[in-house]
Amino acid sequence: MARTQTLVQFSDDLLNRLDRHRAREGRSRSEIVREAVERYLAEDRETEIDRLIVDAYDREPPQDVWSDHAARQMIEAEPW
Repeated sequence: MARTQTLVQFSDDLLNRLDRHRAREGRSRSEIVREAVERYLAEDRETEIDRLIVDAYDREPPQDVWSDHAARQMIEAEPW
C-alpha cells in the first residue's frame, strides 16, 4: 500500500504519552497514529450513517402495519 509522509505536531505531553504507549506495545509511533486515525474516522463514519438513517425516517416514517386491516388479518391467521 502506498503511503505519504505527513508532518503532525503534538504537545510534549501527548508525545510522551504516545511514546509510553508504543513502548509498552512494542509498536512504532506511525503504527499507533495510523490506527488511532482509522478508529476515529470509522467512528465518524458510523455517526454519519446513523444521522442519515434518522433523517430518512424523519422525512418518511415507516408505515404502521398494525393500522392496515389486511396485514392485521394475515398476522392473526398465522398458526403461532
